[in-house]
Amino acid sequence: MRVLSLIASATEIVCALGCEGQLVGRSHECDFPLSIKSLPICTEPKFEVAGSSAEIDARVKDLLRDALSVYRVDTERLRALAPDVIVTQSQCDVCAVSLKDVESALCQIGSPPGARIVSLLPNALDDIWQDISRVAAALGVAARGEALIASAQKRMSDISIASAKLPSRPTVACIEWIEPLMAAGNWMPELVEMAGGVNLFGLAGKHSPWMTWAELREKDPDVIVVLPCGFDIARTSSEMSLLEKQPGYSLLAAVRSGQVFVADGNQYFNRPGPRVVESLEIMAEMVHPQHFHFGHEGEGFIRWTSARSS
Repeated sequence: MRVLSLIASATEIVCALGCEGQLVGRSHECDFPLSIKSLPICTEPKFEVAGSSAEIDARVKDLLRDALSVYRVDTERLRALAPDVIVTQSQCDVCAVSLKDVESALCQIGSPPGARIVSLLPNALDDIWQDISRVAAALGVAARGEALIASAQKRMSDISIASAKLPSRPTVACIEWIEPLMAAGNWMPELVEMAGGVNLFGLAGKHSPWMTWAELREKDPDVIVVLPCGFDIARTSSEMSLLEKQPGYSLLAAVRSGQVFVADGNQYFNRPGPRVVESLEIMAEMVHPQHFHFGHEGEGFIRWTSARSS
């Protein structure tokens, strides 16, 4: 079976199911595990990805304002690869190649005989398990999918049970975009709650909402986690000054107690796949650093201090 994955989380699912050898192509964003990086790249963004979060936001909104797709599928490479299964997503037109992008590309070349599109829709945590099951079924390894899901759920349940016994539940604000300010939604509120925190912004199963600095100051969270979509720790760190210059930043409870964290949104929190387990571990370490120690600090997240930006 020839499998083309056009979303990073799906590539991780395919590999976790033991089917990496069936992958014939990937998206420009697929980068884990490292062994898949030699695969042909079949997509590219239509906007310049370098620059600040404000510049990227403006470029994407310009494309959407003109009713244009944000990403381009390489139709000639798609034709040459002739995949049996194409995995994409219909959750967000901005975050990755979407179902309509794939359908449009297939229309241009004529669908490969027997080609099947598996479109993932991870709005909440339960949807991630359903997506893993859906991919496993499409690849003919349903039992492996069930085992992968059961293992992940057990590890996450252990953390949730342990956090429920803790004496405190800090309030948490997760920032998914810096400029303009956006809170984290979808599965993120569930991760916060399972890690033993009280999520302040964003609703489970709903798209990430815009927020204002005044709203953040009013809620005054105990913990602030900054994990912009598609940004690693270094790139997010380069923009932390945008938050630090906001009025009243130094007065926030999280800042005064040293509970501001920068996490790798690109590799963990923005990827609804097998590493949602590690994402929960990281969240637990940030929300309750005195109780959880999984060894992710430095690689999955860092504690932020203003001294870093000076």
